[in-house]
Amino acid sequence: MEKKQTIPSYNGQLRSHRIEMPQCIYECSGIRIFGRCIKAIAFTTDVAIIRNINADAIMAVYPFTPQPAITEAIMAASDMPVLAGVGGGVTKGARVLNMANDAELRGAFGVIVNAPTDNSIVAILKRYLELPIIVTVASARTDIKGRIKSGADILNVAAGAETPELVANIRKDFPDVAIIATGGKTDDSIDRTIKAGANAISWTPPSCAELFTKTMNKYRNG
Repeated sequence: MEKKQTIPSYNGQLRSHRIEMPQCIYECSGIRIFGRCIKAIAFTTDVAIIRNINADAIMAVYPFTPQPAITEAIMAASDMPVLAGVGGGVTKGARVLNMANDAELRGAFGVIVNAPTDNSIVAILKRYLELPIIVTVASARTDIKGRIKSGADILNVAAGAETPELVANIRKDFPDVAIIATGGKTDDSIDRTIKAGANAISWTPPSCAELFTKTMNKYRNG
C-alpha cells in the first residue's frame, strides 16, 4: 500500500495563536462554490476572529436587521469567502432583495435567508442573483420540497440537538441537495452530523472574551 504523503505546514510564531477549525470537519464532502471547495464554515461576525481562523468560509449572520456597512466590514476583514445573511425574518420583502444585491456586488459567495422567509422571496432572489441561495431550515416541519422548487441551492440546517436527525431525513428524500449543517461543540456531534449527510459544517468559534480569559490567566500566573 502506498504511503500517504505528509502535508508540509508552516505557522510562524505570531500566527500560531490562531483558532483552528475542528479537524474532523474535513471528513465531509464539501460544497464547491465558484470553484472553491468549502467544508469548514466559521459562524461569526467578529472581525478579529475572522482574521485569525483557518476556516474555508465565513457565515455572516447576526440577530439584527442586515446592514450594508456590516457586510462591508466583514468582507474587508475576510481573506476567505463570505456567506452573507440578508434577512428574511424581521427583515422582509424588497429590503431582502436590496441587501442580497448589495452583498453580491461586494463579492459575497452566497446569501443566506432566515427560516421564516417566504418561498416567493426565495424565488425572486433566484431570479435576480447569480449567487447560491442558502435557505435556513430550523424545523422538521419545513416544506423542503417547496424550498428547493422555489430556488434554494443550499439548505442551512440549524435545528439544535435535532440537527443530525433532520439532516438524515432530508438526505433520505433529497439525496443530491447541498446541505450545510451546524456541527455542535464536540467532535462526536460533528461526526454524527457528517454521517447523517451534511456536505459542510458550520462551527461557532470561541469568543474573544473566552480566549482572553485563558490568556489573562496565563499572565496572572506569571
